[in-house]
Amino acid sequence: MPAPESAIFDRDLQLAFRRRAFRRAEPGADFLLRRVAEDLADRLDTVERRFPVAIDLAGHNGLAAAAIASSGKADTILRVERDADFLKGPFPAIVGDEEMLPIKPGSADLIVSLMALHATNDTPGAMVQIARALKPDGLFLAALSGSGTLGELRESLLQAEIELTGGASPRVFPFADVRDVGGLLQRAGFALPVTDVENVTVRYDSLFNLMADLRAMGMQNIVRDRSRRPVSKRLFLRAAEIYAERFSDPDGRIRATFSIIWLSGWAPHESQQKPLKPGSAKASLADALKKAEEE
Repeated sequence: MPAPESAIFDRDLQLAFRRRAFRRAEPGADFLLRRVAEDLADRLDTVERRFPVAIDLAGHNGLAAAAIASSGKADTILRVERDADFLKGPFPAIVGDEEMLPIKPGSADLIVSLMALHATNDTPGAMVQIARALKPDGLFLAALSGSGTLGELRESLLQAEIELTGGASPRVFPFADVRDVGGLLQRAGFALPVTDVENVTVRYDSLFNLMADLRAMGMQNIVRDRSRRPVSKRLFLRAAEIYAERFSDPDGRIRATFSIIWLSGWAPHESQQKPLKPGSAKASLADALKKAEEE
């Protein structure tokens, strides 16, 4: 289905990048995805309940499903991916898109999405669909790239392009702010929404090594209004110089920041804790202050 004119991302291009990364899988290049999957397993360990049906939504070649399995918290794990080739492995699976979730309402106890929702054109709509697919008191747990991710690369490319051409086009993905993501959870109808951020700093020999890892993970620029003109080698060479000047350690290696936003929310259920209604408090602030003065 063609993307609407208002779409920010070229998701067909994203799928092409992911397919190429899948075919050319390089050992160790998916370190960030594995790190996030390990964090998922740790977070599930803190949840004191089991999930009869868990769904791994666009979880990057089974890493999320494997993390769910390692937690021992799920009886059945179903994977959903946009390409059948991504779904090879021990888990039952269906081909589907996170923007058009092929899951019946009220059928899942746990839905997990790792490093995928930040690349959807209708993230609020995707979250609403996820909320509907959960059973009452079902859990949604996700990680996505947030603002601050690849900020060093963004600044270096921007400055280099301004110097060489007098203008600039978006060359690094736009990422959401944690406050905006928290608001989306509430808009989608999740109860007990929680967000937190983990900043991961990775060191590289050069900008070119960083970009090679991004390609190996299928994480390239998919902004629709990006420049279609061929990028000169001179631009990247100058960007690499700026990067090294501004964001390198004493040993000469450069730093790259990945800001991971974790979010969780529960499908509403009558058993969940609810905030007190206005006026329902047993004691007023004035009473408390008066008591303090008497003491």
